[in-house]
Amino acid sequence: MSTLKWIKSSYSEASGNNCVEVAWTQTEVALRDSKRPADVIVMGRASLGALIESLRSGSLGTNR
Repeated sequence: MSTLKWIKSSYSEASGNNCVEVAWTQTEVALRDSKRPADVIVMGRASLGALIESLRSGSLGTNR
C-alpha cells in the first residue's frame, strides 16, 4: 500500500493531521486515517459506493 498515491479529503483540517485519505487502484479503493496510516481498509468500488449511500441515507443506524 505504500506505493499508492494517497489523496486527502477536502474537508480535512488545513494542517493535515486529522483527515481521511483515499487511494485508487484499477479495481479497488483504499481508505485510511492520517493518524493511523498503517491501518488501511481496502474494498471494491461498488462496496465503497454502497457504504457511502448507506451513510448518506442513515441506514447504518446508530448502534454503538
